[in-house]
Amino acid sequence: MPPYFRAMGNRTARARGLAARAGAWSARHRWAAVGIWILFVVVAMGVGSATGRTDAGDGDLKGEINQAQSIIDEAGIEEPAGESVLIQAGSTDGAALKATDARFKAAVDDVMKAVEATGEVTAVTSPYQSDSISKDGRSALVQFDMRGDADTAGDRVAPVLKAVDRVEKAHQGLRIEQIGSASMQKTFDDAFGNDFQQAEYSAVPVAFGILLVAFGALVAALLPVLLALSAILATTGLMAVVSHVQPMSDTANSVMLLVGLAVGVDYCLFYLRREREERAKGRDPGTALRIAAATSGRAVVVSGVTVCVAMAGMLFTGIAEFQAMGLASLMVVAVAMVGSVTVLPALLSLLGERVEKGRLPFLRRRARGGVPSESRLWRAVVGRVLKRPGVSVAIAAGLLAAIALPAIGMKTQQLTLDQEFGDSLPIVATYDRVNEAFPGGAEPAEVVVKADDIDAAPVRKAIADFRARAVSSGASKGPVEMTVHKDGDVAVLSVPLIGGSDQGRAEKSLGLLRDEVRPATLGKVDGVEAPVTGQVAGSKDFNDQLGSSVPPVFAFVVAFAFLLMLLSFRSLTIALTSIVLNLLSVGAAYGILVMVFQHGWGASLVGAEGVGAIVAWLPLFLFVILFGLSMDYHVFVVSRIREARLQGRPTKDAIAHGVITTAGVVTSAAVIMVAVFAIFGTLSMQSMKQMGVGLAAAVLIDATVIRGVLLPAVMAALGERNWYLPKWLRWLPDMTHDESGPEAVTPPAAAGEKVGV
Repeated sequence: MPPYFRAMGNRTARARGLAARAGAWSARHRWAAVGIWILFVVVAMGVGSATGRTDAGDGDLKGEINQAQSIIDEAGIEEPAGESVLIQAGSTDGAALKATDARFKAAVDDVMKAVEATGEVTAVTSPYQSDSISKDGRSALVQFDMRGDADTAGDRVAPVLKAVDRVEKAHQGLRIEQIGSASMQKTFDDAFGNDFQQAEYSAVPVAFGILLVAFGALVAALLPVLLALSAILATTGLMAVVSHVQPMSDTANSVMLLVGLAVGVDYCLFYLRREREERAKGRDPGTALRIAAATSGRAVVVSGVTVCVAMAGMLFTGIAEFQAMGLASLMVVAVAMVGSVTVLPALLSLLGERVEKGRLPFLRRRARGGVPSESRLWRAVVGRVLKRPGVSVAIAAGLLAAIALPAIGMKTQQLTLDQEFGDSLPIVATYDRVNEAFPGGAEPAEVVVKADDIDAAPVRKAIADFRARAVSSGASKGPVEMTVHKDGDVAVLSVPLIGGSDQGRAEKSLGLLRDEVRPATLGKVDGVEAPVTGQVAGSKDFNDQLGSSVPPVFAFVVAFAFLLMLLSFRSLTIALTSIVLNLLSVGAAYGILVMVFQHGWGASLVGAEGVGAIVAWLPLFLFVILFGLSMDYHVFVVSRIREARLQGRPTKDAIAHGVITTAGVVTSAAVIMVAVFAIFGTLSMQSMKQMGVGLAAAVLIDATVIRGVLLPAVMAALGERNWYLPKWLRWLPDMTHDESGPEAVTPPAAAGEKVGV
């Protein structure tokens, strides 16, 4: 054995790290540990319920969107949620009905009366007054505003939608449909809420079913699920408290549940399987528990800290939604990690052999002493990999590189309504019909003009020049409408962009307004601010801000993950290989996303035909989540390999032992993660499908090709160089002391120490 490992073996008998100490304390003070955990969960939920949650808004974007919103807020301008009702003729007795016909006009009158009668609307405008009649004369728009705060209009629009539906039923042969910011907000909220509710209700029973098969015992399967759920409940309360500093959101809550269930179950699974494995070897319950605390417990701590660091990368985006998701995920991982190394040892100490209660008879053959038998498949695979590590590296790395190659041409964008929902929602068809009848898009760009005196002659002339030049430049077909708010010296110009629902063309029109039209007109008047906002501007600014945050987020996550691996294993080689392998895994996930959702290869299998792009926020989100979660398996497997090496096994033998003995738990953990993430691939929203498919594919690749083939092959090819640490780095803090052989972690129980049952 190299001197480094001899020194480690002599030292580890004396040193006990955080996980080992926590496990020992919990085993000695079982009821106290359980009581403290329950009290923590209850208090967190109670405080969270009392304080309430503050949700993230849209004012976090930098640049012109934020500037425009600030001007509007300072001027005290309340922009209502605008709605429209499309009235469109079909055919009657072979002759096309026109907007000028009596039947059509009667329908318009009925729509106006019906929406006004709800008491929820204001400023109802007839299409005959606003000239909102299509060129072919077969379509018209009744326009109105929702009363009250625009941000909550979606909660009040239901009576208006019902009133419009009643009018449509009374006018056969006419299509009468409502669309606008409030009705679209309600559609999104309902679809998003239903999707995540479906996923949340499905995830827990799926995870429990897989654990039941993996353990073959009801109690053992329940423990990880209950601990994961308690961590999620506690984090929900903590999120409400933290939201007063960093606003949260429904999306962050759902991502927290997804991540919390995945890591919470995984951490408990790692710990519980090691404890059962040691008992199956004949060790007494106390010794088995101490070994599990010193080995799997340490792996859980290292993995949890690494995942937390990765999630913290989202804080660098400067976008409130991402910051909320990152902070929520970070908190649930930290809570799950603490629960796994504190209350789980206490529960195992209390339960003892009763953890095997509720065994399923038809699964008895699969286990010996409560631990599944060694996988012949993985022994065969690892055996062949270790015989020819160079060939295995070339084949596995080449395969992953080929899968990742399509990611080079990845196209990202904010998905339009029809891309997001396809034909699953009626409002998508309404959106298309409005765009077809009234080209130019439903949501124009808005130029918010702020001046010292909005009525000053130079300002009026600049505004007039802007309106004329916006059309002559080709950015808009007009008309450019203007609303003046004299009290705040603000004018809002509404500019229909050429391109309409075509995001690419609309962004070019936006660029003309911002880069050419505005500087040549409004930009020449001193003291005038004129930020351009609107849906297209918001989407572009979001993408720009997100793109600028990618380098710092990537650098932060990779650098700190490397540092943590270096400190945890005191090996430059292992730290480097862990980063490279994780990047390969993420790259392969990107490639699969592009193949399925952008190129449409196999898209019909997941209901993703015709999307043609990846939702803009997903690549960064996936990188952070996957980089963190991939460390679960990597730390667990490498810790077992290092443990075997520390016990005196040759490196190649230690690799085989580490991979084969962890194959069962890694497979079980991966199956749970893949199953939970795959649920999201079945949801109606394309962004959720992409997230689910990307996460599930990456975890599957990580648990099979990476951990089962590439990791052992790379480590076998490197040999003793796996444990290389340059002399100039040996000053780094030593965080390896929890890893030790059984002889170092199984001292007799101290006097008065309670272990087992």
